[in-house]
Amino acid sequence: MLAKIKELLQKNPSLKAKVIAKKINKDRKSVNSCLYANSSVFIVDENYFWSLAVTSELVIKFENKWIDCNSFETSINNSGSLFESEYNSIVFVVPEKCSILLETAARLLALCNQLVGKDKAIKIDFSNCKKTLSYFDRMGFLEHLDARVNVIPKRPAVSRSLILKGNSNSIVEFGAVNPNKPNKGLINQLVDRFIQQSDNGYEAVASTVFGELIGNIQEHSESLIVGFAALQKYEGKRKHIQTIISDSGLGIAATLGPALKENHPQLHELRNDDNFELKLVTAVFTKGEISRFGSGRGLGFKSSREQAAKFDARLSIRQKNFSLELEYIDGEMSGVTEKTNLSTIYGTHLCFDFFVD
Repeated sequence: MLAKIKELLQKNPSLKAKVIAKKINKDRKSVNSCLYANSSVFIVDENYFWSLAVTSELVIKFENKWIDCNSFETSINNSGSLFESEYNSIVFVVPEKCSILLETAARLLALCNQLVGKDKAIKIDFSNCKKTLSYFDRMGFLEHLDARVNVIPKRPAVSRSLILKGNSNSIVEFGAVNPNKPNKGLINQLVDRFIQQSDNGYEAVASTVFGELIGNIQEHSESLIVGFAALQKYEGKRKHIQTIISDSGLGIAATLGPALKENHPQLHELRNDDNFELKLVTAVFTKGEISRFGSGRGLGFKSSREQAAKFDARLSIRQKNFSLELEYIDGEMSGVTEKTNLSTIYGTHLCFDFFVD
């Protein structure tokens, strides 16, 4: 509710509680409780009109624990749409015991680069968590972070990812996926490391996933912001290799939309549905054979999805304002988790978890 009220007042300042309640479809009592409980966020005048408190910058503090995508999305959702925020300065604070998973780091990297591209002043404060700053430096996060993003206390003078690149058996550092240049070196590196951390039986899956999905960025992204890919093996109760491929382009639904009427009329008929984009992307990853070119060519997801099913992987897809998570057991899809009304992050952000224990 907090995020919805903030987003509403950003666009329509000075509203009474009963109007706010009506516009966000909540009862007035709970809205009043939220408003009065967040006096640092909202202010009220003598006539009981509510507005956002004026502050110089928006501070988003991550939880003091391992940060997965659920925790990350909750943190940014509480601040509404960062692109439409009245704040020109946004600070992401990484507390002392905060560790950030690769998939989460990829979303944060894309978001920061997109925000500075929209003339937002962005800071990431690692003052109390040097270990995560060191991890980001080693993984190449800082190397691919837009130079306009302010890193606190400071960026390392020399990137450890450049010095140590390729020296670890359990990671592949963030590598640029440039739509206008060949990416064979990055693909080969990802495939080789994946096989090294699993076995030769995974050669086909690694080649398919990285080859198709990186090729998909090259063909469909249409973004001025360079995409990226990375890999990390996690130990623990169930060993798994996490691989991410990310771009800041049009997104799957926008790419497919113009061709649906001609090539996929049944899906085109759903275009007026409130959840049209979610249903379209779900169809892409569960049914396949959906392409803006008609039969024979696709977005590079069909074979990758089949490999995910074959090896009982978890696949997550993050789009502009929603995400999907697909899980496979014994070669069959066991569940689809949908999350809607997420804070805006443009592009397509994919993560495969392949379990190799």
